[in-house]
Amino acid sequence: MVRPTARRQVVGHLRKKHELSERRACGVLGFWRGTMRYQRQRRVAPELVEDLRQVAMERPRFGYRRLHVMLRRRAGP
Repeated sequence: MVRPTARRQVVGHLRKKHELSERRACGVLGFWRGTMRYQRQRRVAPELVEDLRQVAMERPRFGYRRLHVMLRRRAGP
């Protein structure tokens, strides 16, 4: 499986080397054009991720739903 970052690099290389449009380069490679423009927006607070990891280490058998409940209880109302 090729990661989206690698796909963007390949398309960029193909466009530069052969002077192709984005549409043509993606078509040749069979990639979705939306992948080239997508930018993820990571808005998760690092403290929340660390708390989730800590709770998951304490209770490794719990699933994400139960961990979510435990984090909500820790945070309070």
